Amino acid sequence: MLILLAFIIVFHITSAALLFIATIDNAWWVGDNFSTDVWRMCATNTSTCMAITDEFNEYQSIQAVQATMILSTIFCCVAFLIFILQLFRLKQGERFVLTSIIQLLSCLCVMIAASIYTDRHEELHQSRGYRMEVSKGQYGYSFVLAWIAFAFTLISGVMYLVLRKRK
Repeated sequence: MLILLAFIIVFHITSAALLFIATIDNAWWVGDNFSTDVWRMCATNTSTCMAITDEFNEYQSIQAVQATMILSTIFCCVAFLIFILQLFRLKQGERFVLTSIIQLLSCLCVMIAASIYTDRHEELHQSRGYRMEVSKGQYGYSFVLAWIAFAFTLISGVMYLVLRKRK
């Protein structure tokens, strides 16, 4: 049982790390001479970055992605803290239902963020606010990590739902 518990803790920490990287790193949309995420756009050849502000088209969509990714990361961290607290507070045989619900909320938030970005990426990258042509890029590794984090948080949430505290 101790090995299973260690695996679940490592899996949860991995999910949180993926969420942090996907939220913070500047690689949701990349091209030959630029990289952009939900916070800023950087030119790789000049190392200059520009914040994405309300002068961009579809700024509301970017704000929705920002908010849901932040919520997802917060929910994942809170779920881990609650799991640790429940580990010592629950009686044997009780389920980690609260941890599961919060982790599934994290899963839902990251799914919403990645789905919005997937649906609106063409409009997001047609804005005149960019100083260079960014519509000819492709999805970057942070975007892929967001979808992987979705799968990890979903699996983790389901694991907590079926996990029973045993000796």
